[in-house]
Amino acid sequence: MAVETDQIALVTGASSGIGEAAAHELLGAGFTVYGTSRKAAAGENRNGIVFLPLDVTNDESVAAVVREVLERSGRIDVLVNNAGVGSSGASEESSVAQDQVVFDVNVFGLLRMTKAVLPHMRAQGSGRVINMSSVGGFAPQPFMASYVSSKHAVEGYSESVDHEVREHGVRVLLVEPFNTSTAFDASVVRGDNPLPIYERGRHTFEDILADGMKTGADPAVIAKVIVAAATDPKPKLRYRAGSGAGRISMLRRLVPAGSSTSRSARSTNSTVR
Repeated sequence: MAVETDQIALVTGASSGIGEAAAHELLGAGFTVYGTSRKAAAGENRNGIVFLPLDVTNDESVAAVVREVLERSGRIDVLVNNAGVGSSGASEESSVAQDQVVFDVNVFGLLRMTKAVLPHMRAQGSGRVINMSSVGGFAPQPFMASYVSSKHAVEGYSESVDHEVREHGVRVLLVEPFNTSTAFDASVVRGDNPLPIYERGRHTFEDILADGMKTGADPAVIAKVIVAAATDPKPKLRYRAGSGAGRISMLRRLVPAGSSTSRSARSTNSTVR
């Protein structure tokens, strides 16, 4: 068992990438940290982080992991909703069932977790839910429409719920990564009906994505931003993370709607998480 501290953090998707880095950074910041993955053994200790099994697409699994943390530590001060999947291919190339997979993890998984912890955070009069979004949550990205639309949904949900709960001492915050070196592309849902007309654009996008995974920011950079969101005395609603995130945000505001923001993003080697 990890050394117990006063502040308890729960990080979903903590076995690799940004989630793993965030769990270790929170541990270093003095939190007792619970990490989750679908294949974790309950109570397994990985370098001071207690792992619990979790499938964010399953209501019972979500309820069980929150109950387990509360039984072990009595409270949850920070929830980092990091578990997620990507999408690749033109919208026409994916079935609605595949789109639903992306939304069930990225949107409804996040909703399940948030709904499970909010009553306890309200009761203790404090808490922060940190939702992992993306530059794709506010800027278009061709050939990953399902992913981008799921992150737009995360943005709208988070901002709305933050208004509902902040009077109870709870905040819902967004971290928007850019160009991060992770194995994100390994969990991408690819369209099951590839069409020749989109082949060139799809391959171009996949090359850009692969390059971004190689040259992007270390996950530790994003993890430090997550810790800032967890600990800032006066937290911001949005935390942009990784080199170029602010630039893409500015382009989104300034480039006319009729122009291709995505072309500007690609010129800066833009990829999501």
